[in-house]
Amino acid sequence: MAQSNSVPETGERNPQADEGIRFLGRILGRVLHAQEGGLAFDTVENIRLASIEYHRTGDENAYAKLQRTIAGLSEERTLQVLRAFTYFLHLLNMAQDQETLAEGRNAESQLDTVLKAVRDAGYTEEQILKFFREALVSPILTAHPTEIRRQSTMRSEFSIVRLLDERSRARAVGMEHAEIDRAIEREIATLWQTHLLRRTKLTVNDEIKNGLAYFDHTFFQAVPKILESTREALEFRPGEPVPPFLRIGSWIGGDRDGNPFVTDEVLRNVFRMQAGHVLTHYLNEVDMLSRELSISTRVVKVSDAVLALSDASPDDNPHREDEPYKRVMIGVFARLAATLKELDPDAQLPRPALPAPAYDGTDELLDVLDAVDASLRANQAAIIADGRLLSLRRKIRSFGFHLSSVDLRQNSSVHEATVAELFEAIAPGTDYKNLDEDARIALLRGELNSPRSLIRPFWDYSEATETELRIFRAAQEIISRFGPKAITTSIISNAQSVSDVLEVCVLLKQVGLMDLDGQCSISVVPLFETIADLQMGPQIVANLLDLPEYARVLDSQFGTQEIMLGYSDSNKDGGFVTSGWELYKAERELVKLFKARALRMRLFHGRGGSVGRGGGPAREAIVAQPPGAVDGQIRLTEQGEVISSRYSHSESGYAHLETLVSATIEASLLPGEDLATEESAAIMETLSENAFHAYRDLVFNTEGFQDFFWSSTIINEIAELNIGSRPASRAATREIRSLRAIPWVFSWAQCRLMLPGWYGFGTAIQQWIAANGDGAGEELARLYREWPFFHSMVEKVTSVIRKSDLSIAAHYAELVEDEALRERIFTRISDEWNATVAALEILTGEQLEEELSDRTPYLDPLNHIQVALLKKSRGQEVSARLQRGLLLSINGVASGLRNTG
Repeated sequence: MAQSNSVPETGERNPQADEGIRFLGRILGRVLHAQEGGLAFDTVENIRLASIEYHRTGDENAYAKLQRTIAGLSEERTLQVLRAFTYFLHLLNMAQDQETLAEGRNAESQLDTVLKAVRDAGYTEEQILKFFREALVSPILTAHPTEIRRQSTMRSEFSIVRLLDERSRARAVGMEHAEIDRAIEREIATLWQTHLLRRTKLTVNDEIKNGLAYFDHTFFQAVPKILESTREALEFRPGEPVPPFLRIGSWIGGDRDGNPFVTDEVLRNVFRMQAGHVLTHYLNEVDMLSRELSISTRVVKVSDAVLALSDASPDDNPHREDEPYKRVMIGVFARLAATLKELDPDAQLPRPALPAPAYDGTDELLDVLDAVDASLRANQAAIIADGRLLSLRRKIRSFGFHLSSVDLRQNSSVHEATVAELFEAIAPGTDYKNLDEDARIALLRGELNSPRSLIRPFWDYSEATETELRIFRAAQEIISRFGPKAITTSIISNAQSVSDVLEVCVLLKQVGLMDLDGQCSISVVPLFETIADLQMGPQIVANLLDLPEYARVLDSQFGTQEIMLGYSDSNKDGGFVTSGWELYKAERELVKLFKARALRMRLFHGRGGSVGRGGGPAREAIVAQPPGAVDGQIRLTEQGEVISSRYSHSESGYAHLETLVSATIEASLLPGEDLATEESAAIMETLSENAFHAYRDLVFNTEGFQDFFWSSTIINEIAELNIGSRPASRAATREIRSLRAIPWVFSWAQCRLMLPGWYGFGTAIQQWIAANGDGAGEELARLYREWPFFHSMVEKVTSVIRKSDLSIAAHYAELVEDEALRERIFTRISDEWNATVAALEILTGEQLEEELSDRTPYLDPLNHIQVALLKKSRGQEVSARLQRGLLLSINGVASGLRNTG
């Protein structure tokens, strides 16, 4: 088989980062030596050096030598080697993340920079304030299963990150750090003795708990800080409330699409757990405030409002008669404790509380805290008001008692089946599923104008229909208790028609979430996923907006329609180039449509972590949107391992949230020209068509490709990882069409091909240049330099190519038993990879030269061992220990590549 080199990540070396990497490597080496002995240490080193030699030379003799070494390992030694390489990659990630944080501390505030540019562009203070009153920046945490680490190992890693930060600061000022070094070694030793893999499959409740952890790690600290940074950049008065435009959302426990384990009971449990979590946090904060606010009326004045609140407090301790703020806070603590017990009866209070009534909502609580704030500011205590109290007031405005909004999501086919059964029960013979689209729309519009209920009491509906109705009833109860921000949207996966949207409206009407006037508590959001859906989407929306029944719904929602765009499935359906271009075109058409109708559009971007699922740098992705596509409001998914990499540390979490906010301001108020001229759009259209045919021809039209994929990747083994509650495939079939985008992308990443992130790009460029002759390459290079959309696309392909490695992928291809099939398909993939490298060099003007990255010596051996284990496990029984080793290798490769799903 032809041998090709990889193109690893390049970049200037940072001496400080290198020192951190070498330090952690030495510590891990000591731990390995102490825990497993010198022979284990030597074995790891020998495999590392042999892998480097093969990487540099590509010599088959070097590979044979490496494989002999691997084959000679005992099962116990194999696990030790896998764990050593995996842990080094985890530590490498930590060291590099720490260096990124250190660099960010010295950088100018992104918010300051962009808001200065906004002022320089001539925006008035009133215009800027109006923007923030209407703005929405909402990252949405999903439970999509690409995070392969356990919470227990992540906790140790968080401790190491904290200690690395302390060590970095100590070194910067010349302080002794030997004790810190010892503490780091203890944590690494703990990690070594901790089992890396989950022994059982995650439940939805596990996913909820995992999601809650990020509020403690980041959101409770970072969200108020973002609001304060915004206030400072806007030069508002101290204490002036900034609209809570940054809101954290979640799909965990509300996303039913393909997940039978999400039920009404689970949805209720989400809010019980979320309420318990946020109220416990508030109680701790209020407890601290009651200790801090020991201000005495014998020293300063206090407002009449605070004195009245103090008199109403259940605290009657005579020693606090002259400390009204403390007494008020004790009363707040008592009422919050009662609220917690009401919403989450199993929750444990931080300390005993006095008897008091529960709060009905946050308004009562905020009124009290605002009164305390006003009194402090009026009596020479503004500096005190600007501390914990201000932060708590911002948290309550941002998180309420519900903590995070939870979206509902379900496939359109399920809504269709539910509505069909409701119609059949009340009017037998309706045969809704066999009606054409016009007849469906007419029937659904009539129902939206009818005062009757479609639900027959005491009727024996199917379990599937009862399940859907229970979900919507639970949503109605939750909104009644927690307010309209608790559940804001119902997303329709695989939306392909106007009737798909109206069906959800009819279901909402049945449970009281929509009335005859169109007043609707939940936004109905179509999700356009495939290439065909993206192409039809703008027309579907236009037809929907023409309906008076739906116009009433939008009137009740301030003329705003949210639309979700699917990056993952469109990529799997049509390839990276066509997916990106069809998404861009759909956005442009939607912008024109909503501008013509004088309505507001909010786009929800369903991006994954990997480029193959729409991932990449957040700022570039937002500012590369067509002008008008952001318009002050944006929602985007945060998935899998991306959540932990961005939000496990409050400082890095703040930096990422600041990026999202700054980019949203920039894209909204400082949009560049729409450089998609008629000429450049025509070029991109041709490129997309060429790439689409190349991708579809390989993936869907090549005989045997399905067998090649299932044999040469770890798709079969993913199910054993226990990384999510949702099945990997929509149906019990090997068809790629039915496979979810996450395991599709994850599998190609593990074998180092990363195919969904680049396949078709090389052919597209090659064919366009061949058809357009002299100067064609320079024309595309100009587009790369000048057009943000095309520049972003090229940069993403470059990043994926740098992570891929054909020489390693070739050995995964050897798992395909049919030699003719293997050679035929892998040769096509290799040719396309080389064509893509050549295209990138033409566009960027840079040679993608090979360089040994920090990761290569530790990542490559994991792939080589994984291939050996796959060969051993395919077609024969292997021990539980070797099966565990295979799963460990998947963990290690994912850690080494990062953003794999």
